[in-house]
Amino acid sequence: MSEGKSFSARALDANALKSFAHPLRLRIYELLDEHGPSTATGLAGLLGQNTGATSYHLRELARHGMIEIAPELGRGKEKYWRITPGGFSYAPSEEDSGRDPEAADALDFLMDDLVRQRGAELTRWREALGRAPEEWVRAGLFARRSLRLTSAEATALSEQVLEVLDHYRKLSDGRDVPAGGGHVVVHFDVLPLGATGDRPEDPA
Repeated sequence: MSEGKSFSARALDANALKSFAHPLRLRIYELLDEHGPSTATGLAGLLGQNTGATSYHLRELARHGMIEIAPELGRGKEKYWRITPGGFSYAPSEEDSGRDPEAADALDFLMDDLVRQRGAELTRWREALGRAPEEWVRAGLFARRSLRLTSAEATALSEQVLEVLDHYRKLSDGRDVPAGGGHVVVHFDVLPLGATGDRPEDPA
């Protein structure tokens, strides 16, 4: 990313990657992202876990800045946890990945889970189209573009799109769902499939 970028997503370092690459932590993060702030007890009920387990994993996520306490929601010793504003990306430095095989394995695990999650979300919306209100059908989008670009142009494309996404992320962070609003997921990928010279196999 360029030094002048305006979007605020941070790249997870090697230690954060290794901590996040855990099935239950990923699921906790997904639930907080989809449903909003919750307590260890509430998450335990959704996950079929005991509160001690969810409390431990919540603290691990918070230790690496993935989530934070929502102090305005808790009563007494009760803690509500929420997603930390700003988002993140899976982008450890080459130095971190090269000298830390565990970080490289964690990144592979997280990328595989990202593919799974995106596939599940696409399927979920595809199946919901027939029941969704017309205004949300019009607002939704399935899109794919195949481009011929240089690496510099692809980088510039990524940065410009992420700047737009960050504008709407700032509108979303820290507020309740607005009237007529809902939980909107945006998938964005730039895949340099021809960078290695590999070609897809011909269908049998």
